[in-house]
Amino acid sequence: MNLPATTNLVASDGERIAVQMTPGPGSMVFVVAHGITGNGEQEQVRAIVQRLVAVGSVITLDLRGHGRSGGQSTVGMWEVLDVDAAVAWARELGFLHVVSVGFSMGAAVCLRQAALALHPELTSEADPRLISPVDAVVAVSGPAFWYYRGTKVMRGLHWCVETKVGRGLLRMKKTIIRPVQWPHPRPIEPLVAAGLLGETPLLVVHGTHDRYFPVEHPKAIHRAATASGHPDAEVWLLDGVGHAEAAMAMDTIDEIAKWSLARCSD
Repeated sequence: MNLPATTNLVASDGERIAVQMTPGPGSMVFVVAHGITGNGEQEQVRAIVQRLVAVGSVITLDLRGHGRSGGQSTVGMWEVLDVDAAVAWARELGFLHVVSVGFSMGAAVCLRQAALALHPELTSEADPRLISPVDAVVAVSGPAFWYYRGTKVMRGLHWCVETKVGRGLLRMKKTIIRPVQWPHPRPIEPLVAAGLLGETPLLVVHGTHDRYFPVEHPKAIHRAATASGHPDAEVWLLDGVGHAEAAMAMDTIDEIAKWSLARCSD
């Protein structure tokens, strides 16, 4: 398969989304979504790509308002369109199996994208209609609930997102936040999305020393999935591990790759 290395996609609302393809073996591709202030070129993201590529190709994207992409970040609401565009592109390239892998904010986005793609009836101002279901979802260090302020670092992040001064500081990290409040009703929460996945395999990965979101979050996501009758939802609680991309050991990424390959065998 002759794959382009880098390109720009256009999300369904017209935003330009920068993506990068790293070719790997087989017919499976990972779509990797970073956390807030991240991008697909960060060192820790590239290290993760180099482990995932052992079992499949990898598409990394800069979510809107981040890195080389256009637009402004909505911190988990309209970013579902960015992942949806990447999944659609993967299908156009001929991949048979697509696994979305999200970290922190990206985990919430991947959960929501997977659920909304299966439930077009949920279309609203906050939850746009999506067209590209995935074959499995991996949510790493993600929140279960919106507006969580139960940790010091999350209180600080909310200040950054909600104030002009804070958004200016984030802009210095090449992260442009949309200074508009979410509509009502709000977007479906990640734990609600987990309960809407049907039979789409779900893996929730979370460190017990996460300074952003304590273990109540992965437990709530997993509980919502299993309560819906989900036949293939797992939660891995990693003892002593911190938050998101920077905290993940490469052995854990290898295990995520193996889990994904087992659920996407031809």
